[in-house]
Amino acid sequence: MSIIGKKIRVERIINRQSGNTVIIPMDHGVSMGPIEGLTDMPKIINAVAEGGANAVVVHKGIVPFGHRGYGKDVGLIVHLSGSTSLSPDPNEKVLVCSVEEAIKLGADAVSVHINVGSKTEAKQFRILGEISKECMEWGMPLLAMMYPRGDGIDQFSEKAVSLAARVGAELGADIVKTNFTGDIESFKRVTEGCPIPVVVAGGPKMGSEEEILKMVEMAMEANARGVAIGRNVFQAANPTKMTKAISMIVHENANSKEALEYLRS
Repeated sequence: MSIIGKKIRVERIINRQSGNTVIIPMDHGVSMGPIEGLTDMPKIINAVAEGGANAVVVHKGIVPFGHRGYGKDVGLIVHLSGSTSLSPDPNEKVLVCSVEEAIKLGADAVSVHINVGSKTEAKQFRILGEISKECMEWGMPLLAMMYPRGDGIDQFSEKAVSLAARVGAELGADIVKTNFTGDIESFKRVTEGCPIPVVVAGGPKMGSEEEILKMVEMAMEANARGVAIGRNVFQAANPTKMTKAISMIVHENANSKEALEYLRS
């Protein structure tokens, strides 16, 4: 029965027609504080929902503020990991919520953040293994945010990203979020080496709208199953239109030029 429950919940965060997903992470308040774009949570969640986002990622304490009771529905992914930028080791992630808590909050999925290659890699792997076990028992989809991070690690190299993505699949995740390697050919090898859906992280705020949309286009050409983009959406001049522009590429096979034309129309 847990497999059926997981399948039903996955359908709430993945578009049935395209088989892809547009996820907007909004869990930055724990690591970075009340940054631009994440002060009025009902407003920004409604904005990306209207733009066609399939799901948002928030921490448990934000769920009541993000539940609007109006507007277009959007999937809820509750983030289970946390650390702050003030920590002696920001790459160390600890559990701050449980799968059972997320279920009580009405979550459609949960997510964990794992830094592969960090000093606390072993502890984080143990967390991922335990959470994936609980997710299987409860029928809860698991999004694993798998980043290659640590001393001397190139977090965008094909080798490092491929390893991080594969670890997520090997330890029981249902969807992996990871860095884009910078070109179609190398990222295609990342997706080929990972047996579960891979979505691309947005990373820090980019310099231009063209840059964001081009990255999304290349990732989809490399067989990504969608994106998980936060700051480049909720800090955009028009988050609703930016979400829609990204969704055009992810769900409608539009190219980045068409999406940019819409965004600037």
